[in-house]
Amino acid sequence: MHRYDALIVGAGPAGTAAAITLARAGRDVLVLDKASFPRDKICGDGLTSLALGLLEELGLDPASVDNWEWAQECSVRSPSGRTIRFPLPRGQGHYAAVAPRIDLDAAMVDLARKAGATVADGTPVASAAETPAAVELEATGLGTVTAPWAIAADGMWSPMRKYLGVAPEGYLGEWHAFRQYAGGVTGSAADELYVSFEADLLPGYFWAFPLPGDRVNVGFGVQRGGKLPVGEMKAAWQDLLTRPHIREALGPDVELEGSHRAWPIPARIDVALPATGRTMFVGDAVGACDVMTGEGIGQALLSGVRAAEAVLAASTAAPGAGTDAAGAYAAGIRRELVADHRMSALLVRALRHRKGARAAVRVAGATDWTRRNFARWLFEDYPRALVVTPRRWRSHSFTGPGWYGTR
Repeated sequence: MHRYDALIVGAGPAGTAAAITLARAGRDVLVLDKASFPRDKICGDGLTSLALGLLEELGLDPASVDNWEWAQECSVRSPSGRTIRFPLPRGQGHYAAVAPRIDLDAAMVDLARKAGATVADGTPVASAAETPAAVELEATGLGTVTAPWAIAADGMWSPMRKYLGVAPEGYLGEWHAFRQYAGGVTGSAADELYVSFEADLLPGYFWAFPLPGDRVNVGFGVQRGGKLPVGEMKAAWQDLLTRPHIREALGPDVELEGSHRAWPIPARIDVALPATGRTMFVGDAVGACDVMTGEGIGQALLSGVRAAEAVLAASTAAPGAGTDAAGAYAAGIRRELVADHRMSALLVRALRHRKGARAAVRVAGATDWTRRNFARWLFEDYPRALVVTPRRWRSHSFTGPGWYGTR
């Protein structure tokens, strides 16, 4: 039996963020993942300011990520057909980017290894159990491994939750996404983030996010219980691609690549159990995705870092101090993410209807000031609920520079 300082299950953004944080602090960390990297992950591939800030702090160099594309503008189309361009600030860092998950996640795994973490990809976890003092995992090919703390970054249907008896029965996710890649893009989507609120998808939306070489990540998301039943997503895909405004955004020469794929998205951090006695759930395993957009990379990175910080705090506490990493993590993640989740949930109510979606786009595009600040808010340059959570106010909270630039 090999003993580590921490065990991490899952090598996506949440797991590798935790591993990098712990390894750089000198901890002996083992990361386990059933997949072998590089591996694809169904996602819109968009990186918000929240994600970019955390990636920069973790030391990720965008040049190490194949097919990384910076984004400077976003176009949003309302159900009425009105399209508004929302520019992101230029010349002071970056606020949004696009990077295929097959490339981003592989780069993060490499960064975790360079930081000193042991990454055993292609190694499923077969069982898990907690004792009063440790977590024990049975890893295929490795046998039994143990550590005082575990961080479960193993996705929406977290096997760790099942092994520990805390999996929600019958859970199917709040959102469902449908994604494909395409080349030969000559329309506006080749250079900008394109979002269209289609009346029959509300509160969901269609997206096309640019990649190098006139390629895009193209797809749509719907909320479970919304206008479009999840079971009809495949049939809706071909219809969406024939709509004139979408054809115009993609251009006449667009060609779909490979196969389309669909996947559910968890957005339930307000009700999800964040931790057991010695295991912290992060990323999709804690339902951290934004309930309004379905975006989750930034939230995954944040929860992974906070779980690692809780482990570090517990491991450096004085003997007998009673520091509880799992409890500290649970309190911290609720403090940082639940208010934003609730704010997004309120906005989703408005976006369920054409009038609400039209009004939201109209108000956001009313002036140059609203356009600039809506873009920054949409891409999480500051927390969704910052206005109503004064404890998080900082100097220049609404006007700070971007990332990978002047900070």
